[in-house]
Amino acid sequence: MIENGRYTKVIETVAHVRVVTGQGGGPEKTILNSPRFLERYGFRTICAYMHPPSDPGIEHIRAKAKLWNAKLVTLPDRGLRDIGIFWKLLNLCRQHRVGIWHAHDYKSNLFGLMLKPFWSMKLVTTVHGWGASGRRTSSYYQLDRHLLRYYERVICVSEDLVKECLEYKVPSDRCILVHNAIDTGEFKVQRDKRIAKQQAGIDPNRFMIGAVGRLAPEKAFDLLIHSIDQLLKEGQNVGLIIVGEGAERSQLEALIGQLDRGDRVKLLGFQRDVIPVYRMMDAFALSSLREGLPNVVLEALATGVPVVASRIAGVPRLIQDGCTGLLIDPGNTEQLTTALRQMILDPGLCDRLAVAGRKVVEARFSFEFRMEKIRNIYEQLIRRE
Repeated sequence: MIENGRYTKVIETVAHVRVVTGQGGGPEKTILNSPRFLERYGFRTICAYMHPPSDPGIEHIRAKAKLWNAKLVTLPDRGLRDIGIFWKLLNLCRQHRVGIWHAHDYKSNLFGLMLKPFWSMKLVTTVHGWGASGRRTSSYYQLDRHLLRYYERVICVSEDLVKECLEYKVPSDRCILVHNAIDTGEFKVQRDKRIAKQQAGIDPNRFMIGAVGRLAPEKAFDLLIHSIDQLLKEGQNVGLIIVGEGAERSQLEALIGQLDRGDRVKLLGFQRDVIPVYRMMDAFALSSLREGLPNVVLEALATGVPVVASRIAGVPRLIQDGCTGLLIDPGNTEQLTTALRQMILDPGLCDRLAVAGRKVVEARFSFEFRMEKIRNIYEQLIRRE
């Protein structure tokens, strides 16, 4: 029964489960935003986060959960030898009578399979991508790919991830494409960037390029910094701001110092609210070598910022080169510099790309549209009982 557009009866309880360190990343925007959209369809939602006991980053996730009215359960987790986390998760399932376990990484995928013999529930997982590198991480990803074939529904955020999952023996009738999406009501177009720049103490005439992401090798921020250095050598009035934290901070700081560009390239660190930073950007650059379908690109487009992005994974499905953004080959500093130069020298191009990019997000990547697909997936599983 529906009253005022909302179900008056709870159909099922969904547990979104994920392991996280620090402030998390793009998946948090999807997970913590989901409850308020799913409630209208009758799905009660719990967001369960496993995290290192002393990690202060969990406070950021708590703040986001409160802002978006998401029920959050935090579970301190001491790693592979912490067998107590299994019993905590089983207790969570029993206490909240979880009917759908929605995992978001290798560890929550593993625990879902371990828990099912003790608590009957449907198993759903979202594949956000396997971007990070490192020997230990690679072994976790191998485990994750093996586990996926045992899940009843495997949601992929980009076409390339669908292809990978099929290669890893996930049955085709269980593998579903559901792109990332954002709340277009939260990310709005900012027309006058000069005001935002002045408020931040930046020359309002300076062309500001922005980037957002974890400071990690696969993001290739070093290539972006080199591009800015080249543009400055040419005499362009340009600056770069990078939002995010990570293990590469010291290396990037050293590179900025080596190039003597500390006055034009700023590492802003973690920002609780990134929207004010988007508002001062004249262009957004995604220099990544590996991605799925990045939320940050959707956010930039939604706020009316034209995008230069690597031609990787699901990005070309979002950005049509020359129409809704500019695409470059991953790792190609020369192409990146050329694309940014085009934007600096052609304000009309920036305006056209910004308008077209916003329209694409509204038409195909709104959060309402995404959650309607998730709702259908849940309801199909329930009807199979």
